[in-house]
Amino acid sequence: MKSKYLILFYFLNLHLFAQIIPNNFQFQNIIPLSQSSNSPQSNTITDIATQGDTIWLGTNRGLSRSTDAGISWKNYYGDSLFQNESISAIAVKGKTVWVSTAHTNKIDGNYMPEGSGLKYSIDGGETWKSIPQPVDTTNIDTLKYGNNKIRALGITTKINNITYDIAISNSSVWIASFAGMARRSSDNGKTWQRVILPPDNLNSISPGEILNFDLSPASGSLNLQQNLNHRVFSVHVQDDQTIWFGTAGGINKSTNDGISWTKYTFNNQSYPISGNFVVAINSNKKTNSVWAGTINAESPSEQRGISFTNNNGTTWNKTLLGNFVHNIGFKDSIIYVATDDGFYRSDNLGSYWYSPGIILNSSTQQKYTTKKFYSAASTNKFIFLGGNDGLISTTESTFSPFGSSWKFYRAAQPLASSQTIYAYPNPFDPNDEVTRIRYSLSAGNNNVTIRVFDFEMNLVSTVLQNANRTATNNGEERDDIWNGKDNSGNYVANGVYFYQLTLNNNKPLWGKILVIQ
Repeated sequence: MKSKYLILFYFLNLHLFAQIIPNNFQFQNIIPLSQSSNSPQSNTITDIATQGDTIWLGTNRGLSRSTDAGISWKNYYGDSLFQNESISAIAVKGKTVWVSTAHTNKIDGNYMPEGSGLKYSIDGGETWKSIPQPVDTTNIDTLKYGNNKIRALGITTKINNITYDIAISNSSVWIASFAGMARRSSDNGKTWQRVILPPDNLNSISPGEILNFDLSPASGSLNLQQNLNHRVFSVHVQDDQTIWFGTAGGINKSTNDGISWTKYTFNNQSYPISGNFVVAINSNKKTNSVWAGTINAESPSEQRGISFTNNNGTTWNKTLLGNFVHNIGFKDSIIYVATDDGFYRSDNLGSYWYSPGIILNSSTQQKYTTKKFYSAASTNKFIFLGGNDGLISTTESTFSPFGSSWKFYRAAQPLASSQTIYAYPNPFDPNDEVTRIRYSLSAGNNNVTIRVFDFEMNLVSTVLQNANRTATNNGEERDDIWNGKDNSGNYVANGVYFYQLTLNNNKPLWGKILVIQ
């Protein structure tokens, strides 16, 4: 249901994920919830899942939960179970919550993504159990499929074996783990079974057929048949028998609980999907339609965009062509799409799309500063959207139409005093986000100057020069942004930078920012 692969692989290679040695968590390890806050832990929101007024956020600083539609938050980052891991997938069904965690490992000078395991709760997140990332013990296994014996590549490492999506049915939990392929567990992760999807050269498989292929996303030195359709990125449970998997080779559908499969590709239908790299799948029960983020894979004729079907895959419609779609959410029959170029809304099945343009809270003057959005979901009243500049929400009703007002949720903590300042996120990547310098104002009009210096104390950027900032109350807090560019408009190099804030004629305050690209 969620798009993870490119987002998280990108962040992993930017070193934003914690680089730690994974713990060998015990299956029965139960840890209580901790860390209350008035905001999420991170401004990089890669996934959102909702259940009623409960909101779950997957971020590059762990998992966050709100049970009151965003008023207050519980952050799991840094506790004894979740530690400093990032979240690569979330699934929610009632009080059952599953998440996957990830980080990077440096191998021969290269930063590689690594799945560090899964965690689940059956009480809405109050207590958790931890499960290791599924791995195999042998290089080649033989799987029984009807009367067929399918050779399967054994995934004996956690490197590139990272779970990018999770879905929950009544009988099983399903995971999409890229190199680890498609898997399911019917015993809450004690054991995992590999899901056998069609190879690249077949459009469908069932156990009654005579089959001869390898279950393998790569050939390598074992001389197995490589199949792009076994590189798995997304999964969605439409109902308890209908399961969808998105891969680097198309969309796969089962209507008998994952036993038989039909594959839909850019190449095998008269009205096909737009591209074979499928990074997100979701279904709209209100309109009985299935929507997918379908990206160009190998063929130059493929296109980025959304593909959706109203007839269970017999034919596909294409829309928002040219957009890299990360995630698709719904509220009733309205569709919300998070893309590299902003987010879009449609209330007529994709015939017309609305994009709000500048996102601004008029009362606080907070503004969303980046184009990319990675996630979209709805509660009973609000629409929530996330990207690299925090979480935002708006309403969707007759009296308060979509986009008429915006609320911002950013990872900012109250200042310790009027003489303290800080920057967040810190470190940050100026290619994809901004850093915010938070400070305290005096009541009335204030003159604010912010300058950034390099490690040798050379002036790099004048962020503000005697800018007027007005506050109603003494100690009112404010953010101003630095985009990571110098005074010539060029992105600065990686390294440590110092910023100086001068408020009125007061003594300057100093802080430090780390730039990592």
